Amino acid sequence: MNHVANHADIVIVGAGPVGAALALGLQDLDVSVLLLEANSPEAAGHRRTLALSYGSRLLLERLGAWERLASPTPITSIEISQQGGPGRAGLSAEQADVPALGYVVGYGNLHRAFADALRAADAEIRYATPVHRVAGTQSYGAVACRSDGAEHWITARLVAVADGGAALAPVPRWRRDYEQWAVTADVSADAGHGGVAYERFTPQGPMALLPHDDGFALVWTVRQEQAERLCGLADADFLASLQEQFGDRAGTFTALEARSRFPLRFAFANPVGRRVVYLGNAAQTLHPVAGQGFNLGLRDAFELAEAIARDPRQLGSPAMLQRYRRGRRLDRLGGSLFTDGLVRLFSNDRVPLNWLRGGGLATFDAWPSAKKFLLRRMMFGAAG
Repeated sequence: MNHVANHADIVIVGAGPVGAALALGLQDLDVSVLLLEANSPEAAGHRRTLALSYGSRLLLERLGAWERLASPTPITSIEISQQGGPGRAGLSAEQADVPALGYVVGYGNLHRAFADALRAADAEIRYATPVHRVAGTQSYGAVACRSDGAEHWITARLVAVADGGAALAPVPRWRRDYEQWAVTADVSADAGHGGVAYERFTPQGPMALLPHDDGFALVWTVRQEQAERLCGLADADFLASLQEQFGDRAGTFTALEARSRFPLRFAFANPVGRRVVYLGNAAQTLHPVAGQGFNLGLRDAFELAEAIARDPRQLGSPAMLQRYRRGRRLDRLGGSLFTDGLVRLFSNDRVPLNWLRGGGLATFDAWPSAKKFLLRRMMFGAAG
């Protein structure tokens, strides 16, 4: 590989929350860390929201980012129902013995909290430096990037890809196109949310209303043609369609803003290569149902930092990477199969299944130990 410009012990591709979490987890080690971010600092944030589990809050506290996070909205309970069928279930923070099941945050606020923590840690970040190729040999990893109009190679003992862009992600071992799109928006209702999140399953896919600030963050799963139609409606017509599909359990919807849409897919890849490791959406892409994707990626980053800290001398070695892969397998596989199973089980309107699902929800609602088991794994992953 020619034109090698410089070197770091660890190069992290992507300075978003997952890449930043890895860098912060390594800050006390005697290793050099370089973050490469394709965007400029001003363009790094946007309006979408994320659901953080309570376990992710604990990780952010350990990384020094939680206290910098502005306006997280706690989720104190979750109501689960299905459209056109019986059965309902409720989950609460009290059942899990925690102050909140999770928190809803604006991506921009989370990004700023991590950026502030990285500045406090004096982390080295190069913005406006897109990476277009990742490679590895037995001895070192390398990334090809562009800055100041020229291509540069940067070598490292380990390259960590925390950018979920398709150009850098490995070929998935499993993949599925759900033929669904998520329509997202911020919506207001005339009743306060009270910290309640709603998950409602419909034949087209799940609908989620997450408490955020004074209103809700909406994630509405539909077919592509329906997504295009909804995003083209006048505000009043969109709210009327939402009210018809969701019902009045959250009150009357009164206003909305920031509509967008994106396709939904499932992908699960081997997270390690020669001197390369993939984190978050680069390793697995999940359906947003149950809000597991970002939390899984955050645990990827945290556990990689822990694996490196156990023996920095083996940084990037095949033995270290295989130990990390084995250590993450159960959590990654469990979270991926859980979300994929929910989508496949509930995204249809077969009458016999409606009654079976309804019976299952009712049984689950009356089974405290099952609720606690599920809640702890949603909050902490396989270690819960």
